[in-house]
Amino acid sequence: MSSAARTSRNPEQTAAHDRVYRSLRTQIMHGELPPGAALTLRGVGARFGVSMTPAREAVRRLVAEGALTLSASGRVATPELSPERIEELAALRGLLEPELASRALPRAHTALIDRMQAINANIAEAVQSGDAVAYIRSNLEFHRLLYLRAQAPAMLAMVETVWLQLGPTMRRLYAQRERGEVPRHHRMILAALRAGDEPGLRLAIRTDVTRGLKFLVS
Repeated sequence: MSSAARTSRNPEQTAAHDRVYRSLRTQIMHGELPPGAALTLRGVGARFGVSMTPAREAVRRLVAEGALTLSASGRVATPELSPERIEELAALRGLLEPELASRALPRAHTALIDRMQAINANIAEAVQSGDAVAYIRSNLEFHRLLYLRAQAPAMLAMVETVWLQLGPTMRRLYAQRERGEVPRHHRMILAALRAGDEPGLRLAIRTDVTRGLKFLVS
């Protein structure tokens, strides 16, 4: 049976699959699950109140995106990235995100910068409260808000896939940060945006998105 036929005959199951996929994807991206956390189809189904079929389809989709790993024995887990893999993903962020920021710069109006400033204040609050998930969520929101102005959806989709694969690792990185440490390069990003400084913006973005990850592999 074709996927189109399955969709037309099982609209409720398709809706359930999409809901599980999107919810679990967000949880992984925001670091709600640590590296190496095992998942079972039964557990995923129970968590979201769905049957095994939508749970299985959601997990398969996330495995294909690199958000989950599937071992030869059938064990599904969040990725435990090797130093080499972390370095590779950090390099991708260092290449793609400065380019997105550069493309966004001509459309970075004052209201956008003010909104990013407010998000940065939320990041500081998350740091003070020790809320890792709020920290990662707000940090990604800070970057995504800017990158959306680049009007480069294919490039942004690639970046979000990298974020997804790094989600559990970012949770580990947060645990190793000093309490009270706020990303200082965000201030440089905001200053470069206000000044229309494209080289400064590229440098600030590249440093911000790679510095912490390099700490994990050093």
